[in-house]
Amino acid sequence: MSVELARDVGAYHPRACDCDFCRKHGAAWVSDPQGSLHIQLRAERDISRYTQGAGIAEMLLCRTCGVLVAALWREQQLYGVVNASALDARAAFAAAKAVAPKELSADEKRKRWQSLWFSAVTLTGG
Repeated sequence: MSVELARDVGAYHPRACDCDFCRKHGAAWVSDPQGSLHIQLRAERDISRYTQGAGIAEMLLCRTCGVLVAALWREQQLYGVVNASALDARAAFAAAKAVAPKELSADEKRKRWQSLWFSAVTLTGG
């Protein structure tokens, strides 16, 4: 997986989602609509896919180590966000901030994701 960010890593505050799934996995999400995300799968069997509660985002989990790696959402294009804990630079990020998308409607989530998530996303392999 590779991530390109428009600013220095320390300028990003990962977002700690309040939903049960993200909390159980200790996820703190990083994204940059000006950056890019590339996920390269060696084989489809290496990843487990889970559709989150609202049924609009697909969570990617590593089957080898169990880490929640990323979330993807497809509208006219593919959007994505990465769990800061899955990145080598995880210690360089600013402190995580709690966010509460759990209370948002599906449409509100889509609008939020479209404004915050990577919009230059590629998923290859598998």
